[in-house]
Amino acid sequence: MCAYVAGDRAAFSQLFDGLAPRLMSFFRRTVAQQAVAEDMLQATFLRVHAARESYRMGAPLRPWLFTIAARVRIDELRRRYRLPASADAEELERIADSESSPDPGESIDQSARDLSVRRAIDRLPASQRTVVHLHRFEGMTFGEIGQVLGAKEGAVRIRAFRAYATLREQLKPLVQEQEP
Repeated sequence: MCAYVAGDRAAFSQLFDGLAPRLMSFFRRTVAQQAVAEDMLQATFLRVHAARESYRMGAPLRPWLFTIAARVRIDELRRRYRLPASADAEELERIADSESSPDPGESIDQSARDLSVRRAIDRLPASQRTVVHLHRFEGMTFGEIGQVLGAKEGAVRIRAFRAYATLREQLKPLVQEQEP
């Protein structure tokens, strides 16, 4: 990112290649349509380009980038459902939950266990699913997730606690199968 901010155009390609798959995964957990997720990805990188001068050199990149992505996601939900800018996060999450999740069985070579875990994650409320994704798959701390989502760290921890408790309960049969 530092090279891109300094004017290295090739650095953008590296940035995109390295982070686009993660952002796409983030968006696909919100919307089922691949084309909409791709549009959200493109909008995110357009905003990154426009905001590149505001990037604080040396600051962690992923929280900054996912903050932009989270805002794109909220804007898309507001646009899609013609909600006013004043629509609160709870209302947006309720709408995101009504979106059908992508089919977790798209990849033929996925094991049944991976499929079960994916389905369990997809059944979580959108607010919890987002926290799990950023924490487990992106390796962000709860403080960083709070920055991305515009929430307090404590609220993020509560969402994570509830999500992981739900997942433990839903996936208990898988754990029991593994025990000798």
